[in-house]
Parts: sequence; C-alpha cells; structure tokens
Amino acid sequence: MAFPVPAHLPRKKDPQDVSTAILTKVSEATTKSLNAQLAASWVAELDDTIRQTRERIHERIQRDLPAFEQQWSSSTSIQERLQTLSSNVDQLSHNLSGPETGLIPTLISHLTWHAALAQDVLNAEVKHKALSYLLKCRDKFQNATSFVQSGKLPEAMNACDDLECILESPPSPVDRAEVISDMKRSYRALRARTEEQLTDAYSRSVTVSSSELAIRDAVQVRQSDTILPLSSILLSLPPPSLSTHLSTLRRDLTSHYVDFIMKQPTSVSVTTDKDVTGTPEHKLSIFPAPPDSEPLSSRLDNLSLVLKFLDTHLFPNLPASEQKGFPVSLCKPVWSAVLSNLLVPSLPSSPDALPAFLDLTNQAVEFEGAFVVDILGGNAQERDIKTWVEAIGLHYERKRRVEILDHARAIILRTDNGRGTFSVEIDVTLDTTEAREQEPTSSSVSTSFKPTIPAPVPDPPVQDDGPDAWGFDDGPSQEATEDPADGDGWGFDDDIEPEGEPEQQQLEPQPEERTSRPSGQAPESGDVDPSDAWGWDAETSSPTLAGDETTDTSVWDDPWDEQPSKPVKISAVPKPAKRLEKLSAKGSSMKLRQESTSSASCAPAPTSPTPAKPHTPATPQLVPPPPPARMKETYVVSGFTKELLQLVEAILQEGANLASSGVLSAYSPASSPSGSIISQSAPLVLDLFRALYPVAHQPDFDASPKRSMRFSNDCLYLGNELKGIVAKTNMNIPVIIIKLQDGVERLKLVGNSWFDETIDRQCRHIDEILDKAEGFVDTTDQDRFDECEAAVSQVLQHIRRLANDWKSVLNKSKYYVAIGAAADAALSRILRDILAIPDITEAESHRLSELCRIMNALEGLFVEDPNQPSFVVPYVPSWLKFSYLSELLEASIADISYLFEEGALVDFEIDELVKLVRALFADTPLRTNTINKFLRGHPAPS
Repeated sequence: MAFPVPAHLPRKKDPQDVSTAILTKVSEATTKSLNAQLAASWVAELDDTIRQTRERIHERIQRDLPAFEQQWSSSTSIQERLQTLSSNVDQLSHNLSGPETGLIPTLISHLTWHAALAQDVLNAEVKHKALSYLLKCRDKFQNATSFVQSGKLPEAMNACDDLECILESPPSPVDRAEVISDMKRSYRALRARTEEQLTDAYSRSVTVSSSELAIRDAVQVRQSDTILPLSSILLSLPPPSLSTHLSTLRRDLTSHYVDFIMKQPTSVSVTTDKDVTGTPEHKLSIFPAPPDSEPLSSRLDNLSLVLKFLDTHLFPNLPASEQKGFPVSLCKPVWSAVLSNLLVPSLPSSPDALPAFLDLTNQAVEFEGAFVVDILGGNAQERDIKTWVEAIGLHYERKRRVEILDHARAIILRTDNGRGTFSVEIDVTLDTTEAREQEPTSSSVSTSFKPTIPAPVPDPPVQDDGPDAWGFDDGPSQEATEDPADGDGWGFDDDIEPEGEPEQQQLEPQPEERTSRPSGQAPESGDVDPSDAWGWDAETSSPTLAGDETTDTSVWDDPWDEQPSKPVKISAVPKPAKRLEKLSAKGSSMKLRQESTSSASCAPAPTSPTPAKPHTPATPQLVPPPPPARMKETYVVSGFTKELLQLVEAILQEGANLASSGVLSAYSPASSPSGSIISQSAPLVLDLFRALYPVAHQPDFDASPKRSMRFSNDCLYLGNELKGIVAKTNMNIPVIIIKLQDGVERLKLVGNSWFDETIDRQCRHIDEILDKAEGFVDTTDQDRFDECEAAVSQVLQHIRRLANDWKSVLNKSKYYVAIGAAADAALSRILRDILAIPDITEAESHRLSELCRIMNALEGLFVEDPNQPSFVVPYVPSWLKFSYLSELLEASIADISYLFEEGALVDFEIDELVKLVRALFADTPLRTNTINKFLRGHPAPS
C-alpha cells in the first residue's frame, strides 16, 4: 500500500506540451487582458516552437543518416509490392465473381440444375412406393373381406392381423392421406364384423343359463355354409375378447353351477343330442330339489358331475394358453364354495351331529383330491379343504363360542324394567370378640352412640358368611371399646324423653348461653323440637324411613359382610353441660346405664370402624358379649343374572362333555385340546358382562341410584355364585379355572367399585346442592338464610330419597354404610363451610345452629326400633362432631374451654377450634388464654 502524501506538501506539476501551455494561456486570458500584442506573442511562441521542432528533427536525421536512408528505401520497396499485390487481388476477384465467366456463378447454375433433377427422381420413387403400398393394402383388404363373406372366420382373423400390421406402418408420404384414413376405418369395421361373428359363434357354442349348460362341438357361421369347431372359435378370438368371455364363463359357472349347487339341494343330469346340422350338443341341466330331500354329500356328487362335464367337453377345446390357466382359476371358487356354502354353514351346534358331519368332511377331502387337484390342476400342497378339516375341532368350538357370546350379549343388552328381580338371602353369624379375633376375614365392628342414649350398646355382632363369605375384609379386624355415654348430653333425643323426671333431666342437655348474649337462655330441646318444626318427627315415629325399617323387614335378609369404603371414627364423648354441678349426677347416671348394657339391643354392625380418639369420660365397664347368634339379610338382584349363571354352567358342562366324548380329539391341535375353547367362553361371558353392561345401561344408572346399586349387587351375586360353580366343576384345564377365579375377583372388584362410585356420585350431588348455600355466610339477611335453609332441606330430602331407593335393593349392612356415607358427606361439607367463616356474629351463630339442627332428622334413618337408641355414630363419622358444632355455636367460651379440658372436643382439630373461637368471640384476654390452651394440644386421656 503506497504511503499517502500529506496534503500540505507541494505537488509536482504534470508536464505539458507546447500547445497545451499556449491553450492554457489563451483560456486564462480575460476580455480585459486580451489584445493584439498578447495574441501576437502567442503566435510568435508557436512559430518558435515549430522552428525548434524542425531543427531537432533535422539534427536527429543527420546524427543517423545511414539508418534513415535504409529505412527510406525499405519503405519505398514495400509500397511498390503493395501496389502489385492489390492489382493481382483485383484480377482474382474478377475471375471468381464475374457475372458471365466467373467460377461461382457457373457452379451455382450447375448445382441448381442437379437439385431439380434429384427432386424429380425422388418424386418418382415416392409415388412408386405409395402406389405399391396402396396396392398391397387393397389386396390384403380384399382377401380379408372374401374370408369374412365366405364364413372362414379364423382365416379372416389372420388376414385382419396382417392388414393391421401393414396399416400400422404406412410410408411417410401417405401416412396422412385420406385414403389411409378411409382404409383404417374400413379395416376396423371389417375386424369388428369378424369378431362379432366369432362372438356369435362362441355364444352359440357355449350357452350358460341358471338351469342349463350347453356345449356344441361345432357351429355353422351365419349367412354361410362354413362350420367352425369350438376349438377354432376359441383360438381365433382375440386375446382380450377371449379373456373377457372366459371371465364371464367362470363367473357364470361359479354362480350357477358351483355356489348354487353347494347352497341347496339340486338334481343334475347330463344329455347329448344333435342339432339339424348333425353336430353333437352336450347339455348339463340342474333343477332345485325340495329342502332336506337329500343328504349333504349329494351336493359334492353334483359338483363332481359338473367338473367332469367341463373336463370332457370344454377344457380340451380351450387354446393352449388357457388349457391350464382356466381350470386352475376355478380352484379358488370351488374351494370357497365347498367351505363357505357347504361345510361352514352345516357345521353343527351340538356334539350329537358331529359324527355325520365328519363323514361329510372326509368326502369333501376326497372330492378335493380327485377333482380340484387332479382335474382342475390345483396345488397339491395348498389344499384348503383338507387344512380346514384338520382343524375342524377349532372351527366347531369357535362357532359355538360366537353363538354363546351372541346369546350372552342379547341377555346383557336386554332392557331391564326391574320386574324380574329377586331377593338373595344369606346368613350372618354374630360372634363374640374372641371369635372375631380368631377370624380375620370377618368384619370386626364396634359401635359408639351419642351421650344422650340411656343405655350404651354392647359390642355389636360380627358378620360371617360361612364358607361362602366374600372375604371383603382386607386385613385383621380392629376393635374399639365403647365408652359409656354420659347421662347429661347435648339433648338430641329430648322429644323422646321430655323433661320431668330427675334422671331424664340429667340426660337432657341444657343449651349453653354465650356471655355476651342479651336474650338470655336459648330455647330448650324439650320446648321446641327441631324435627317437629320441619314436620318430620324423625326421632319418635320417623314416618319417612324409620317406620319402613321397622315394618318392612323383607329387604334385610342377606348381609354382604363387606367393609365400608372408608373407616368410621367412633367417639362416645360425654358433653358436659354448662352447669358444672351436674357432673356428679352424670357420673351416677352413667354407671346405671353401664349396668344395664347386657339388656340393650344390638345395632346393625358397621364395618371396620376406626378406634376413637382418646378422651376423658369415665372408664366403661366391660360387659361380656351375648352368645353367638345367626341372622338373615337379603338384597335384590336383577333377574338376568340367573340366565348368565345358567349359561356359564351350560358352557362348562358342554366343554367337559365334548372333551370326554373324544369325537374331535383327532381334529384338535395339541396346544388346544378338545373342549377348551368352548370352556374358555365362560370367562368371556363375564368379560362381556363387565365391559358391555355398564356402557349399555349407563343412562339408567345416571337416572336411578337404585338401579346403579342393583348393578353392584348383580356383580357381587354373580361373583359369589361363580365361586360355587368353580368349586364344583371337574374341569382339568388350569387356565380356565384361573380365568374364572380371576373373573370372580374382578366381579367383586367391579361390584365394590360401583358401590363406592354410586355413593361418590351422590356425595358430589349433595355437594352441588350445598353450593347454593354459598358457604353459609351472611345468614342474618333473611333472603340468604332462606337460601341456606332451602339448600339444607333439599339435601335432607335427597338423602331420604336415597334411603328409600337403596333400602329396597341393598342388604342392611351395606344400606347403613351407603346412607351413612351420604349423610357424612353432607355433614362434613356443612362443618367445613361453617368452620371456614372468619367472623360469626351472635345472630349468625343462632341461625347457623338452627340450620345445623335441621340435619338432626337424619338420625331417624338409623333407628329400627323407636324404643332403642339410634346407631348413627358408627356409620356417620362426623355425627358427634357435627352435633357438638350446633351447640358450640351457642356455647360460652368458658363452656368450650371446659369441654376441651375434659377431652370432649377430640373430634375437632386444634386449628379448627382456634378458628371457631376467633370467629365467635371478640378479642379479649380470656379468648387469648383459651386459644393458647388449645395450641398446647388436646389433653392426654386419663
């Protein structure tokens, strides 16, 4: 890269010649400076420059004069030679391009004459070739026409082929001529006429109808005296036309003489006559025979006659290219017809018809070897009929399996109107605690009741189904010892025992006052019955459900010995009254009730209750349980289940009979012994029931909780009955036994799952109803209170409707579990919403307590005898907690603190108690001390 010259340094001026310098001076002169003297100086300067240039030139020549003279002489010589060359070139151009004697004009004229002569010769040759081609085409066309007119159709087809070859390659001068187009049209018409006559001759040689197949050895061409044999006709037909005719013939033979003969009884006859020309005519006629007028084997004989007829009169006349291919093309239709129209439809549905059918299959195998393989040329290694017959045991059993499953599907999809239901009765054994400890498969039950119940209930009975028990217990039984109820409870049964007697007064609660409440004492339960306010009277008479439970005992005859879907919390916690001086009276009353434990009636046993949390009531006296007793419970099952069970038993019996008969032993593979596929249909029926029934009847399940529960009963009943069927079956196929046992377990699982799902669905519906209460906030507003009251009442009515529906289908034990879960869902939601309210005023607490007491009517669902206490606590884990909540809403902070110290509030979490106290009471040192006491945890049990 060059070093840049700084801008401040002077630049070297470009050299200028004389003329440029003078012109520069002229351009720089202005009008003022330009004058004659300045112009004269410029002229003088130019003259001086010219003179100096001449002097330099002359000096240069003089310095090297010999070289100058030599160059001068050379230039002169070159100039002379150039002039000579120019003259010679001009002469040569004249000789070449002269218009008269020039070489080029003369050559062009001769070439033009030669080209004209060559064109004349070419025209003559082309004309000769075209005329020769046209003459040849005319001769060929006349020859083909004469053959057609005389009826020599095979020669005419050959002539047409030759003419076609000639017309396909015309000479170039005539390929677009009109005569060629006319000749091609004439050729196409001639060929079409020839093919038409051949087709007519073929149609008169081979005639196929639904009742007759006629083959003539030769026919006379129409409008001629020529007689053509069938072989010549078939050989002369063009390949596309021949292929079309043979395809049509194969279709007609398959339809009218193969499939038709295999589908129904027919009569086949073969005759030979002569027409007017003396040509033999062979006819094969078929006539439908009366149904069941002949054995099935006669159909194979009839088809044999057809194949023999074709082999004698048709196959030998076929062209060499089709003599092997056309018969082979009939193999597949014959195989298919024998299998699809004869063997498969006649496959029997009972083992008694198998021997006769096996004879038919043996004849079919012989027919295949003699006709399909030998006559038609089928592959001896691919014998479809023989292969099918060798596996006839599988085909028979698969057909029976399809029929069995179709029958099962019809049973399952049948509309269930509930008219065919029946009751199932089972025995329930009531054992002692020791017996329960020895039988881990039984359900261990312990009940706990409200503190207001006069006498505590002894240890409840244990359900035992004996050898047919379902075994729903998932683990060892848990036992919970009931604490004696305190005589001075919260007064939920005040309408049964009104105030008056001293002992009854001790058993009744005294609604506690809030210290800040100006209105004084809350209304007593004996004064105003909350259930009477709603017109239910659930505690005394229970017109909706309790009366039904005491009178209609036909639906409680068969327990299910099943654990509930979730454990039940048992807590028999005495609730102390506001007045602490009543504690001594409650203690004495509790002792009296403990002494009378043995005379109390047993409540229906809930399953798998959770042990109660520790609390502080007096230690109960352990009373020996009553001796073992037996009771009966019933549940309702759909009538179609009997049909399914009968079908399963029939399947297993049929499979066993088939295996013992040995009829199909030789036709069954070693991997699938005779009778195994039919027997495997039994678990498939169960699979079909589980898969199809819930889907097909889902609208019924959604519309009716009763219907959904009955499906649970159906599954459990089927599983229980199938256990007995599996136990008494003498089948020696372990796979089927395992599948049946697996089906039993799956049915049990579906039944239990559907039971839980139905309960969960109703619990979700209850939750949706309670969403209308919007968390029970702002109940001081009358409109909001009415909305909350309507939601709670709607939930109560819904649970009662569920009780009516489920009581008619479920056994007693499961009924109380189901209805207890629905009630617990409602109470838990109300508890959760109320405990979540951050601030509860005094008026709101009264109204919330009133809303809670509406749900007290649910206790009537768990009363069978009005003279006996209810057993709501084991089935509704939230019952005691909910009962306490309705009283805590109107209790003073001192009463709440006392109940906490006595361990009566163990059902509440610490944070729930803290939130409730903060919502109910103002921020005072007493509230702070109480909350701090709560935060230290529940007191340890004494």
